[in-house]
Amino acid sequence: MIELKNLSFSYKNTSVFDNISLSFEKGNIYGLLGENGVGKTTLLKLVSGLQRPQSGICEVDGIESFKRAPSFLENIVFLPDEVRLPSDTTPAKYVDECGVFYRNYSRQTFLELMHELDVDPDKRFREMSYGQVKKSLFCCALSLGTQYVLLDEPTNGLDIPSKSDFRRILSKRVDENSCIIVSTHQVKDVENLIDPIVIISKNDVLLNASVDQITSRLFFEYGAAKRDDALYSEALPGGYMNVLRNDTGDESLINIEGLFNAVLKNQRVIKAMFE
Repeated sequence: MIELKNLSFSYKNTSVFDNISLSFEKGNIYGLLGENGVGKTTLLKLVSGLQRPQSGICEVDGIESFKRAPSFLENIVFLPDEVRLPSDTTPAKYVDECGVFYRNYSRQTFLELMHELDVDPDKRFREMSYGQVKKSLFCCALSLGTQYVLLDEPTNGLDIPSKSDFRRILSKRVDENSCIIVSTHQVKDVENLIDPIVIISKNDVLLNASVDQITSRLFFEYGAAKRDDALYSEALPGGYMNVLRNDTGDESLINIEGLFNAVLKNQRVIKAMFE
């Protein structure tokens, strides 16, 4: 389990997190959502031990992240949005060099994933498109066999078919012994993949709930008219999508983009509903 307890962090005089507490449990693919600049990447760096909190605790399976113990490092992988790569090397050579530090690394898994995503593992990075490089690094990360996988904006630069492949592959990789966190501001890219959903703002955690918990408290209605009592409404072809309080216990299909906008528009109200 990943645990953040009463954690605070700032860059010089700019506060990013102020006394937040948050946990991520195994067996889930978490969606870490928030507007640009609210600290999603910083949170992943704290979890992976690349940043040190000013106060509070950040632990993974009881190990303090910033101490970066070998037993911690071999069990977690953080894939940033941008990675500096040696231009003359290939994905196959790159993952082999990384794999020596991970006891559960599988070259066979890497090659199978590269085949699924139709990327040549022996092609040099400098000869690849941006999307091909992103897919290669995604395959590298999953082949290392870690229980914790942190992905920062993994769908940036991917075309529509590749985004679909990303969701399909990732959904097959989670089990009771793994925890995957997908940080993104492109909420539609991770629809039907993430559960639970975490939404953060500057200095606060606005929501940390499963899809079942969300739909038990909020109702996503598709109708002809905009509702005056809606927490959020959005015009769609032929009508509106309304996010309402679920006072009747009826079931509905979650709309992540609608949820995200509803939470941002009604931060105090939504937070109180889920506390």
